Amino acid sequence: MGGFMENESTVKLISLDTIPVQEVEWLVYPFIPCGKITIIQGDPGEGKTTFILQLIARLTTGRPAWDGMSPMTPGNVIYQTAEDGLSDTIKPRLLAAGAACDKVLMIDDSDRALTLEDDRLEQAIVQTHARLVVLDPIQGYIGAGVDMHRANEIRPLMHRIGVLAEKHHCAIVLIGHMNKNSGEKSSYRGLGSIDFQAAARSVLVVGRIKDDPTLRVVCPTKSSLAPEGKAIAFRLDPEQGFQWAGEYDISAEDLLSGNSRGHKLREAQNFLQEVLAEGALPQTEIEAAAEQKGIKPKTLRNARYELGVTSHKVGKRWLWELPQE
Repeated sequence: MGGFMENESTVKLISLDTIPVQEVEWLVYPFIPCGKITIIQGDPGEGKTTFILQLIARLTTGRPAWDGMSPMTPGNVIYQTAEDGLSDTIKPRLLAAGAACDKVLMIDDSDRALTLEDDRLEQAIVQTHARLVVLDPIQGYIGAGVDMHRANEIRPLMHRIGVLAEKHHCAIVLIGHMNKNSGEKSSYRGLGSIDFQAAARSVLVVGRIKDDPTLRVVCPTKSSLAPEGKAIAFRLDPEQGFQWAGEYDISAEDLLSGNSRGHKLREAQNFLQEVLAEGALPQTEIEAAAEQKGIKPKTLRNARYELGVTSHKVGKRWLWELPQE
């Protein structure tokens, strides 16, 4: 091997020349890779479970994760929740999202609590050929004797889960609540030991926009296998329910700290109010002017939604107009 002499004390080595090159397969590019660990974290009540249930619904029915994405290959999902009721919370939300509930399965742990060390996790993946496994929240599956803040206790658990994901080529998503150290970086507000973050190939933060209570944003804060993707937003509207709102221009640190929350959106709103102050204008002219000011189309669309700007056709042109008071 490369000119090395072997004897009884030779260390077993692996030559990279013998390792095949494999492309990364994605459940949702570039957010959730197959065969790897993804962490989705955020403060309680910010929409983490809503986000993952929407993805589960689309995976079980082979729909795109959101507008502009390719359809997903339908597959089974193992979804474990330690917080929400199945009959009064999880199933109604999955049905509302259009999920194929026969493809959403759960390990019955009523007699014995499920943990990351439990062999039933691998047995269930083999039995169901699950493409996605979700533990929500991860704090509920650590095990009573494990300290989340001790690296020597968390590292072997995360290694085991990582091997499990790679062995069966399924995406494993761990959902977790963040700690309250609001002045710290997102990577240090996570699940306890930094080894959680270290083992994950992708980490996403979910948070709400302070100035827009219906809007939530999913923002990548770690992306080891692809260029970091744009943040994606969704609305939880009391009347219209769940709606994807497209890309959103904000960093994970700003999302968590409150800095610049809604700043780009406010800029776009001010722009629309200014250009439409004298009356209706053609949509094409507004979009061209917005582009010159560096306002992205998705941000302009969100601003239009917030302001209630109406659209009507005159001849061959669509005109935008501020709502009449």
